[in-house]
Amino acid sequence: MALKRTKWKLLLGFAMLAVFHPKAASAQTVIKIGIVNSFSGFLAAPGDEMQKGMDLYAKEHTKDLPEGVRIEIIKRDDGTSPEVGKRVAQELITRDKVNILLGVMGSPIAAAIAPLTAEAKIPLVLTNAAGVSIPRISPYVARVSFTQWQTAVPLGKWAAQQGWKKAVTAVSDFIPGHDAENAFNKGYTDAGGQVLSAIRFPTNNPDFAPFVQKAKDAKPDVLFIFVPGGTQATAMIKAIKDLGLREAGINVVSTQDLVPDEELPNMGDAPVGLVTAGNYSTAANRPANAVFLAAWAREYGPKSTADFFAVGGWDGMAAVFDIIKQSKGKFTGDEAMSVLKGLKNPDSPRGPISIDPETRDIVQNIYMRRTEMKDGKLVNTEFETIPNVKDPWKELNPAK
Repeated sequence: MALKRTKWKLLLGFAMLAVFHPKAASAQTVIKIGIVNSFSGFLAAPGDEMQKGMDLYAKEHTKDLPEGVRIEIIKRDDGTSPEVGKRVAQELITRDKVNILLGVMGSPIAAAIAPLTAEAKIPLVLTNAAGVSIPRISPYVARVSFTQWQTAVPLGKWAAQQGWKKAVTAVSDFIPGHDAENAFNKGYTDAGGQVLSAIRFPTNNPDFAPFVQKAKDAKPDVLFIFVPGGTQATAMIKAIKDLGLREAGINVVSTQDLVPDEELPNMGDAPVGLVTAGNYSTAANRPANAVFLAAWAREYGPKSTADFFAVGGWDGMAAVFDIIKQSKGKFTGDEAMSVLKGLKNPDSPRGPISIDPETRDIVQNIYMRRTEMKDGKLVNTEFETIPNVKDPWKELNPAK
């Protein structure tokens, strides 16, 4: 009996310790990050790059989290479908109780998810989806990637300044393609150019040859192209080469989506001399880029190539970590958005970035790049910098 009484006293003592020392009894603060990404469908290849960027930042910087705070990453495949994306985002919010949403490749998917964030007051950090108006759908959306207006307006202006007086545009028939078309037209026509015609092609497994032939038949001085990166970029480059577009005296320009760094090894020498506008190149000589690329090579091997999708993922996860560090792991949706609206990162691999507090959209350098062959491989060499570019569309179309 004495032994039993001693055991009960010990158990009671431990219980009292738990009451008076809650830190010893409670679990760590867990921040749930819900990632919506395209692991299947026509955006799966760039989605893989974006995911690798997010995963790499988390692995490299988990040590920087506040004491007693850890993250739990929950990944969901949207199948490159707005309907599926909306459903999995709803599940992440209601069933998994995530604290923040991150990712989204496709703009139609992001547009479907955005209203859910307003209802739940859950922040969404966009690491790719470039649809220009998406942040206006919900006050709980911020973007760290880019808009097509940021890249295509200066590209249109540059093309007109080359003396190329007539243009044709050819774009994928969905939100970012439409944005790219309209943005290039704005920059090009404002600088004195004339757009002869606009061509649009389907997003899923298009045969580019008929559309490229149509552009060739129009005999423009310059053809502007937008495709959603990945293997479609290589297929478009092949169609341009097979139909002898550049040999016919037609200059080709594009956003960075046509020559993503990881696709360059699959393109032969066809893109040499092609000019694009973008926010990142692996060839850039910046200290933060060197650190990023070294970490990438350690994690994914020296033959793996990062690109602007990967940097979007890296910077998006960095933004989430900023929220966690500034709040010490305790934040509401509104508090998280306050951090995002004040975000400034001088050390992104792409150069200094920030979030415009009024639009919740990215402010960043845009680079004019020329695809060149160096040391036996293709690279996108930056030859001109347009600093601190805000989204032009929002400046042209202020919120009412």
